[in-house]
Amino acid sequence: MSRHTPSMSVMVAAARKAARGLQRDFGEVENLQVSMKGPANFVTAADKKAEKVIFQELSKARPGYGFLMEEGGVVEGADKSHRWIIDPLDGTTNFLHGIPMFSISIGLEREGQIVAGLVYNPISDEMFIAEKGQGAFLNDRRIRVAVRRELAQAVVGTGIPHIGRPGHQRFSAELGAVMNEVAGVRRMGSAALDLAWVAAGRLDAYWEANLAAWDVAAGIILVREAGGFVTDLNGRDAMLDTGGILAGNEALHRQLGDVLKKAHKPA
Repeated sequence: MSRHTPSMSVMVAAARKAARGLQRDFGEVENLQVSMKGPANFVTAADKKAEKVIFQELSKARPGYGFLMEEGGVVEGADKSHRWIIDPLDGTTNFLHGIPMFSISIGLEREGQIVAGLVYNPISDEMFIAEKGQGAFLNDRRIRVAVRRELAQAVVGTGIPHIGRPGHQRFSAELGAVMNEVAGVRRMGSAALDLAWVAAGRLDAYWEANLAAWDVAAGIILVREAGGFVTDLNGRDAMLDTGGILAGNEALHRQLGDVLKKAHKPA
């Protein structure tokens, strides 16, 4: 633990504190499956509670830093150069259904650049962290992106738009193109964890559209510090603005990008 900078220590402490509540609440979810409305309201409350804990902890440790949060939106800080980007519960649908694949995601932005990121799965107790220039770690063990260089051997993560979300046709075209090229496609249900898993070499690559900044901020630096490449779906460094993301090692990032581009060309 001595390797953590003071900022990372603050982030880890905030995530662990919020995780205790989420672990308790996750244990309760199964008892609430009696009514349709009960669990959904409960999960919203769990989400807000976790965000409040993280907000309080980070505010106490770094007074003046700004915030961009899923639930609480933008909170301007006196210190204009630093901003926390937080998703207190990424994977709410999984949480609601008792699927133990969700995460707390905290990113730290300095002068518009992400300089530190943390993704934590409270159920598996897997803490992924990265700081600019320091490498990426899973529970204090150094992690690297996978070394596979052929899409035909690759397992690729994605997100599937559900009811009420845009991009169904676009995704169907992309999936049709990708599944012909790869060893497997996986949909985990938490974008932050998908990116952390790319950093750890579990997924070889990952793509998704229509994400929010708090879904991806921490994951971006995790992948980069693990030796990977991350861009938006147009190959630019505008993930937080466009909401699209493409991640993998250098070879697979390029190859998957090519397949996705072809998917949108008129036949």
